[in-house]
Amino acid sequence: MTEYLVLFAIVLGINLMPAFGPPTWSVIVLYGLHSDQPIPATVLTAALAAALGRFLLAHGFRLIGDRLSDQTRANLAAAREAVEKNRRNALLALGLFALSPVPSAQLFEAAGLARVKLLGFTAAFFLGRTVSYSIYALGAHSIRHSNLGDVFMDALTSPVGIVVQVVMILLLVMFARLDWTRILASRD
Repeated sequence: MTEYLVLFAIVLGINLMPAFGPPTWSVIVLYGLHSDQPIPATVLTAALAAALGRFLLAHGFRLIGDRLSDQTRANLAAAREAVEKNRRNALLALGLFALSPVPSAQLFEAAGLARVKLLGFTAAFFLGRTVSYSIYALGAHSIRHSNLGDVFMDALTSPVGIVVQVVMILLLVMFARLDWTRILASRD
């Protein structure tokens, strides 16, 4: 039981980070290699912790959203209306995003800023992560010798990883700054 609590705490902490956190899949792979715990329980523990972490991160960004300018809040409200208007497509896109290795922090930050309803959003993320984490955990059998510290350092110092994080942060800023009212009105 202690191993699951430790895994939960590590994954929760990583998923509370707004940017530059190590990828959760690397923790799952290394944890699976150095633990005798069943893969399904490990995957469910990690997916639950990741979903809770992202849910809390989005709520934290809701608090930040209260401090934004009126224009930025209006832009975000228009984006929220567009997402909530076509809920099925939004959840499908989130599900596909949740299966990919692309960082999800900025997606949840944007959802928090836009005040998107988070329960369905987080549930889709949880389901997607359950699938992707299962793939990573099952693939861990091919890895024999690894060091958790090296994986974390590689994630933090990887030029590609840094570029992806910076681009995602810039996209988050652009998302908040776009005049969604005008953009969405031009589509009608």
